[in-house]
Amino acid sequence: MEINLVKLAVLLPLMVPAMLAAASGQSTYIPYELGGDNYYTMQGGPDISASISGTDEFGRGDTVTVYLDLTNYGRILGFKEDQTPQNPKEYALAASELQKEYSKPTALGITATLSSLSPQIEVKSGDQVVESLKSGDKTKEPLQFSIKIGEHAPAGEYSLQLNLSYDYQDNVRVYAAKLLTEGGVQSLVNYRESYVYQKANQSVPIIITVKKEADFEILNASGILSAGSKKEEVSATYRNIGEDPIRDAVARLSIFKPFSSTDDQAFIGSMQPGEEKTVVFKIDVDSDATPKEYGINSEIKYTDVYGDTVISESMKIPVTVKEESSSLLLPAIVLLLIIGAVGGYWYKKKKKA
Repeated sequence: MEINLVKLAVLLPLMVPAMLAAASGQSTYIPYELGGDNYYTMQGGPDISASISGTDEFGRGDTVTVYLDLTNYGRILGFKEDQTPQNPKEYALAASELQKEYSKPTALGITATLSSLSPQIEVKSGDQVVESLKSGDKTKEPLQFSIKIGEHAPAGEYSLQLNLSYDYQDNVRVYAAKLLTEGGVQSLVNYRESYVYQKANQSVPIIITVKKEADFEILNASGILSAGSKKEEVSATYRNIGEDPIRDAVARLSIFKPFSSTDDQAFIGSMQPGEEKTVVFKIDVDSDATPKEYGINSEIKYTDVYGDTVISESMKIPVTVKEESSSLLLPAIVLLLIIGAVGGYWYKKKKKA
């Protein structure tokens, strides 16, 4: 029987014990010990590198996908002869083993896990798996990891870490009952192979960049409003806490009941990094508004350094609604009573006269 026919029948039952040994976390495992001879030991193994495919620059506050290509730079560095063939059968076995030993740099069952080294970056994806990666090969499709960048993450470089775990073939043993020659063709009878595997771990640094851009916060905001009031003033001080200047900036409110306004935008103009500007909005309050604390959403629409129109993240302006004021109504009633009393007095006096 020729080598390739017997080999298929032998290797299939070897795969299950190999997987069980890998799951147990052993660093070295043998799928099934068939005995056999070991003529060579290879030096080398997989060496996997990772690189970003596409852009590595992202905006703060964004949830984005990072695409990573894996490349296996592993190779055979050398070999040593463990056993010298003594006869034609052993020479055939040694040649067959040597051919199989060259698969040592292939990484099998790669599990890739991305982690962040900064609290400003959150990795939202789980593990990614690659079935195998031969020496010199790159993944056909990039791995995809979703990350969330902090709302106010400072611009600059951030380190991620790609942790890789995989198996690789460490050694091959071969066996045959005899060497058969028929019609000038040699074949090994009852040929079998057994494989020794090892587990390996690698950590690959990944660098991404949070790009420079404007960013804002509200320093001070004041708004104490009365139910039923009209054109009440609400002021807010904005500061550019980002790295880039802006121009043509307009602050605007997202008005909701019990509020309304025909003056819910305020021109800011230009702002340099670190600069503050205060604007005033005018708001009407419904008469049936519930007295309590409210938060009105505010945002800034501006032109960035690239000439693009950008809308900032939403910011809350706290306002307080009080009960409808009676402070003006009471003096008016008192004044009317006084006028009525004085008028009545003069009327009676004039009538007596």
